[in-house]
Amino acid sequence: MEPGTGTFSEEQFREACTELQRPALAGAAWELLEETQGISVYRLLDQPTGLYEYKFIGTLRAPPDLLVDICMDLGYIRRQIPQVTEAYETECNGETVTYMKMEFPFFVSSRDCVYVKKRRELDFRGRKIQVVLARGTSLPQFPERPGFIRVSQCQVKLAVESAGHNRSKVFIYCFVNPGGWIPSWLINLLVKNGIPGFLADLENACLRYQRRT
Repeated sequence: MEPGTGTFSEEQFREACTELQRPALAGAAWELLEETQGISVYRLLDQPTGLYEYKFIGTLRAPPDLLVDICMDLGYIRRQIPQVTEAYETECNGETVTYMKMEFPFFVSSRDCVYVKKRRELDFRGRKIQVVLARGTSLPQFPERPGFIRVSQCQVKLAVESAGHNRSKVFIYCFVNPGGWIPSWLINLLVKNGIPGFLADLENACLRYQRRT
């Protein structure tokens, strides 16, 4: 579905709010992968790709608005992922579209990704919840580039509400298929090993921002 034609529905935003308050883990083979830094990490095998979908549920040391601001900040992404050599946003049919290019050394092919995202604040059952939805898209304004594998399967859901002073209750869903010929077992291993660092970096980025202000 192209931007401007209802990329994300009202129901999808409300589903993210529901999962923040009551995560949907029953009825599927979600397994608890680890608990780290106040976050429980669950994963579910995607049979066609051999990769995992992930859900992060718990609390982080940051106020909700700041946490979402950091997650939306392309500058933060570029600082945390050195392989990102180009990233920018543009408006397309009334929605925000992001292009990101990642270059890797040696035997790993470089990749790029085009995705649409939307941020909203909802009053859900009397509670203020920040929601960000993002997913890969295909647009004629962003043709595939020679020498790059286009990452087309990517989806992220983020829902955040206050959990007290400078703390947030967080729900994150993430699935990314980088494509190409990287073995699924290697991708799964890299993701598993990178989770603690990802959460620590996110908290630290929020703390650094708070000290500056």
